[in-house]
Amino acid sequence: VAALQDERNSLMSENEIMNDRLEQLDDSLDDPNTMVAKKYFHAQLQLEQLQEENFRLEAAKDDYRVHCEDLEKQLIELQHRNNELTSLAEESR
Repeated sequence: VAALQDERNSLMSENEIMNDRLEQLDDSLDDPNTMVAKKYFHAQLQLEQLQEENFRLEAAKDDYRVHCEDLEKQLIELQHRNNELTSLAEESR
């Protein structure tokens, strides 16, 4: 029981130390002058920019997909027309 109490006390003190560190990190993020906060806000800005770029690229991809489908339909129509004209040319020969 004594060993478990010692381990419990040790874990509780370690938990307090970790909570203090966490509070210090939270405080450093709240202060815009710290290097950590600057890096955090810079990373956040980059993330937003990348999300906007990703959205733009997804929209462009969708546009290209529709355009590609239209071109494929045109290709099929032109191939059929070519086959028709080829058979007409053979008949006329």
